[in-house]
Amino acid sequence: MDNENQKYRMICTLTFGDIYGQIIVWLIVIFLSLASTLALWSATRQVYALATVALVVILSLPFLLFAFVTTLFNHIEFVPLEATETSKTSNKRQKLSSKTASSAT
Repeated sequence: MDNENQKYRMICTLTFGDIYGQIIVWLIVIFLSLASTLALWSATRQVYALATVALVVILSLPFLLFAFVTTLFNHIEFVPLEATETSKTSNKRQKLSSKTASSAT
């Protein structure tokens, strides 16, 4: 087996179009909960109106967050670096460390 550590580059390919639908669904949920609050709002049912908003938001938030996080994770890629790219980055690091060491003395 090869003892050399393989280096990877993390690339996020997420675009606004990938989450656009999820944003629209979240806005619809918020507006529906506000509409139901206004429908239930009266002098005697204020507690029910606030409970309706809390219930709708609390029950829908985990599902919407799950959809967003899975979309995000599905758009993260790990691409192995080429040997030339890894040698370039290691050379840059060596030069930077030698510059900082010489400037510190």
